[in-house]
Amino acid sequence: MVATYAGAPKKATNVSLAESLLTEARDLGINVSQAAEAGLARAVADKRAEVWLKENKEAIESYNAYVEKNGLPLEQSRMF
Repeated sequence: MVATYAGAPKKATNVSLAESLLTEARDLGINVSQAAEAGLARAVADKRAEVWLKENKEAIESYNAYVEKNGLPLEQSRMF
Protein backbone atom coordinates (compact mmCIF):
# COMPACT_ATOMS: atom_id res chain seq x y z
CA MET A 1 0.00 0.00 0.00
CA VAL A 2 1.37 3.37 -1.00
CA ALA A 3 0.56 6.31 1.26
CA THR A 4 -1.09 9.31 -0.35
CA TYR A 5 0.41 12.72 0.19
CA ALA A 6 -2.25 14.72 -1.67
CA GLY A 7 -3.12 16.97 1.28
CA ALA A 8 0.36 17.20 2.73
CA PRO A 9 2.22 20.53 2.70
CA LYS A 10 4.46 20.90 -0.35
CA LYS A 11 8.07 22.00 -0.51
CA ALA A 12 9.69 23.22 -3.70
CA THR A 13 12.75 21.25 -4.74
CA ASN A 14 15.04 20.90 -7.73
CA VAL A 15 15.02 17.60 -9.57
CA SER A 16 17.08 16.73 -12.62
CA LEU A 17 15.18 14.79 -15.27
CA ALA A 18 16.02 13.62 -18.75
CA GLU A 19 15.03 16.49 -21.03
CA SER A 20 13.33 14.23 -23.57
CA LEU A 21 11.28 12.55 -20.83
CA LEU A 22 10.21 15.90 -19.41
CA THR A 23 9.22 17.15 -22.87
CA GLU A 24 7.20 14.02 -23.61
CA ALA A 25 5.47 14.19 -20.23
CA ARG A 26 4.50 17.82 -20.78
CA ASP A 27 3.31 17.06 -24.33
CA LEU A 28 1.09 14.31 -22.90
CA GLY A 29 -0.34 16.63 -20.26
CA ILE A 30 1.22 14.80 -17.34
CA ASN A 31 1.55 16.79 -14.13
CA VAL A 32 5.26 16.26 -13.53
CA SER A 33 5.10 17.19 -9.83
CA GLN A 34 2.29 14.71 -9.16
CA ALA A 35 3.99 11.99 -11.18
CA ALA A 36 7.30 12.54 -9.38
CA GLU A 37 5.55 12.50 -6.00
CA ALA A 38 3.72 9.27 -6.87
CA GLY A 39 6.94 7.64 -8.05
CA LEU A 40 8.81 8.75 -4.93
CA ALA A 41 5.96 7.52 -2.70
CA ARG A 42 6.17 4.10 -4.41
CA ALA A 43 9.96 4.01 -3.96
CA VAL A 44 9.60 4.90 -0.27
CA ALA A 45 6.95 2.19 0.24
CA ASP A 46 9.12 -0.38 -1.55
CA LYS A 47 12.16 0.53 0.56
CA ARG A 48 10.15 0.41 3.79
CA ALA A 49 8.93 -3.09 2.86
CA GLU A 50 12.49 -4.18 2.06
CA VAL A 51 13.77 -2.84 5.39
CA TRP A 52 10.88 -4.46 7.31
CA LEU A 53 11.57 -7.84 5.70
CA LYS A 54 15.27 -7.55 6.52
CA GLU A 55 14.55 -6.55 10.14
CA ASN A 56 12.06 -9.40 10.58
CA LYS A 57 13.84 -12.08 8.56
CA GLU A 58 14.85 -14.12 11.60
CA ALA A 59 11.32 -14.16 13.04
CA ILE A 60 9.80 -15.07 9.67
CA GLU A 61 12.26 -17.92 9.17
CA SER A 62 11.62 -19.15 12.72
CA TYR A 63 7.86 -19.16 12.22
CA ASN A 64 8.18 -20.88 8.84
CA ALA A 65 10.36 -23.58 10.42
CA TYR A 66 7.78 -24.05 13.19
CA VAL A 67 4.95 -24.43 10.66
CA GLU A 68 7.05 -26.82 8.57
CA LYS A 69 7.66 -28.99 11.62
CA ASN A 70 4.31 -28.68 13.45
CA GLY A 71 1.79 -27.53 10.85
CA LEU A 72 -0.37 -24.45 11.09
CA PRO A 73 -1.62 -23.51 14.54
CA LEU A 74 -5.35 -24.24 14.87
CA GLU A 75 -5.29 -26.07 11.54
CA GLN A 76 -7.80 -28.56 12.92
CA SER A 77 -10.30 -25.71 13.30
CA ARG A 78 -10.12 -24.54 9.69
CA MET A 79 -13.33 -24.83 7.67
CA PHE A 80 -11.55 -24.95 4.28
